[in-house]
Amino acid sequence: MMASLFLSPLLAFLIVASPAMVIGQPKQTNITLGSSLPASIDASWLSPSGRFAFGFYPKAQGFAVGVWLATTPERTVVWTANRDDPPIMDGSIRLTFDGRLVWSAPGGQEKVISRPTEPAAMAAMLDTGNFVLYNSQQVIVWSTFISPTDTLLPGQSLLPETQLFSSKSETDRSTGRYRLNNQKDGNLVLYPADTSDTADDAYWDTGTFQIGFLLTLNLDSNGTMYLAGDNGTFTKSLAQAKNSSSRSGVDIYYRVTVDPDGILRLYSHGFGRNGSSTTVVEWAALDNQCLVRGVCGINSYCSLRSNGEPNCLCPPGFEFVNPSRILLGCMRNSSIGDCSENSSGANTGLTMVAVRNTTWVDKPYSILPSTTSIDDCEAACLADCFCEAVLFKDNACTKQMIPLRYGRTGSNDTLFIKVGAINPNQRVAIYQRSRKVRIDVLVISVVLAASSAVVFGVAGFLFCRNRKLGRYTRASECNNSGFDDETPLRSYSYEELERATESFREELGRGAFGTVFKGALSNGERIIAVKRLEKLVEDGEREFQREVRAIGRTHHRNLVRLLGFCNEGSNRLLIYEYVSNGSLANLLFKSETYPSWEERARVALDVARGLQYLHEELEAPIIHCDIKPQNILMDSSGTAKIADFGLAKLLMPDQTRTFTGVRGTRGYLAPEWYKNAPITVKADVYSYGIVLFELICCKRNMELEEAGHDCTLSEWVYECFMAGEMDNLKIHGVVDDGELERMVKVGLWCVQKEPVFRPSMKNVILMLDGNMKVSLPPPPPSFSV
Repeated sequence: MMASLFLSPLLAFLIVASPAMVIGQPKQTNITLGSSLPASIDASWLSPSGRFAFGFYPKAQGFAVGVWLATTPERTVVWTANRDDPPIMDGSIRLTFDGRLVWSAPGGQEKVISRPTEPAAMAAMLDTGNFVLYNSQQVIVWSTFISPTDTLLPGQSLLPETQLFSSKSETDRSTGRYRLNNQKDGNLVLYPADTSDTADDAYWDTGTFQIGFLLTLNLDSNGTMYLAGDNGTFTKSLAQAKNSSSRSGVDIYYRVTVDPDGILRLYSHGFGRNGSSTTVVEWAALDNQCLVRGVCGINSYCSLRSNGEPNCLCPPGFEFVNPSRILLGCMRNSSIGDCSENSSGANTGLTMVAVRNTTWVDKPYSILPSTTSIDDCEAACLADCFCEAVLFKDNACTKQMIPLRYGRTGSNDTLFIKVGAINPNQRVAIYQRSRKVRIDVLVISVVLAASSAVVFGVAGFLFCRNRKLGRYTRASECNNSGFDDETPLRSYSYEELERATESFREELGRGAFGTVFKGALSNGERIIAVKRLEKLVEDGEREFQREVRAIGRTHHRNLVRLLGFCNEGSNRLLIYEYVSNGSLANLLFKSETYPSWEERARVALDVARGLQYLHEELEAPIIHCDIKPQNILMDSSGTAKIADFGLAKLLMPDQTRTFTGVRGTRGYLAPEWYKNAPITVKADVYSYGIVLFELICCKRNMELEEAGHDCTLSEWVYECFMAGEMDNLKIHGVVDDGELERMVKVGLWCVQKEPVFRPSMKNVILMLDGNMKVSLPPPPPSFSV
């Protein structure tokens, strides 16, 4: 297993420098300007030892250009140029007289292989496996080591914010389905290639996300793979070859590769004097292929065969889209209808089928109460026309929609899938019969359908013009508001909302985005909160439509639910569920009694889970930009719900990657707001850290400053923590000392000055729950406005 090594600066320097010492004077054979290689088998420039070669190797019916280690029976390719190009059929590699390395072919075809910083004077294939270009001063101006594909060799590094991509197969070195990402937060993570950098998609990592500085992945000549950073004062060993010293008469070469199956492996290649070679897997990041996310397609799950190979299976009610291409995943083989067909909520002909002892990515649109039994979980999905499956995990029930992802066997979770009454054979028979429809019937049907469309179109137009019909028709429905079936929200007229709020009589609060009023629908049976938006961006109608779609697609128990909208004339209003117990600010700062420690700890987790959903579980992450107790509402059961999420873009378009003016609330703003720096989800993490301190102390963040103290709340908390005076942070009531220390340390990590050092919200949850060790945080920044 991995072991962390904290070394003295001298010893760390020796380890980090050792590859350079080994390869500092590599043997080489110089390649002069004007040299060329024709496209043919084994056309190559060899290193002095003959172990490595640069040139043409077979690809499909042609060739590719790359570097390989001369193993037998097959060469081991370690680098490929222009790896996603089609095979080369003819032409040659040339080191041109003007210092470029290119492939050229008759007819003027030419493809650049290298992009040196200045024209090259010569090239060389080194015994390290590095193919380099030199300038006239013998300085390297380009090398294959600086642009790795799927492999690292000794002396080669994977720098921060760079990636290795697997190959498609052992014989096709094109970009494959997996990647190793050396992230700017210090973590080294394996993901499927076509995913974002989210925890749901990660399937292996080094756990160094909180290290506090950038790290580089290295492989030394003894077969040690390690991370190094902080100018060599920190290393973490990831893997060590079992036999790092060369055996008598055997030369050993090492490499690290993200293999086509998505697993990172350390290999050794031994070369005997008789010309034989052996390849040994010294270490593998995973020993279970089913742990690799994406090994099976959507709606399918992975089960290991007796020989250790992955087997992809479809759950009940599903079949492979294409049995010969299982990575396309599974599709339903029976219909479960839709909500328009089943508006009454009846579930005639539908059943729930259990898939036990499997695990799936939990991406719910609804989370049922923790008291829900497994039977009630199943019944809840059957009664919900939107629900396609439920996951019963850790005694919690979550409603899911198709597609399901990353399924595999080997856990105690149970998935219940809604299955229709039509069996696969019946469905196929219906499909086959439909192909024999008579042409005359088809023509008549098309004519009737076209006529009906015209009639309904005219009727719809007249209906929109005639507002005296029985049901009120909103203007926005007749003027192409831009909302579509993707948005499961109701559109309200301004007149309806005016009636519901009694002409906006009862004001609940004011904020940066507008004023909130209390209202009631359905003859007072459903209480709502209506937010009248103000200060919208220019061209606000388009922005409003886009952002409301995004907000409407969010469903989480720790977010205030959006129920509808009004987009009529200049009026922009949002209709939310009414959250009855006021804001967290009132609970902490205005209540006659403080909430108990258990209540505050629960609120901390509720808010963290809501932010994790916004940051990491949506296709387009939402940055809140104004996390504070006033925007955290408490429902009747004591559950905290985040309000006003998604509204920042109405004031700040393209917020996630733009430099923008300061928004939000003083005292909760991350330092980057004041430095004209890009705003990311880590700005919310900073604000959450401040809220965490307020939950701990039941004090407002600005309270100390207003009282004349020369330190912020976070600085005061840090001083108490370092001095061992945690009792100063306690208020009346019983406090769990372990939870208190954990919460303080998490908060201090959240308010770090540099965004890269702040944890993700998923890791905040793991730390607060005690499922991840929290290291000693550095002091918070002395930052004030």
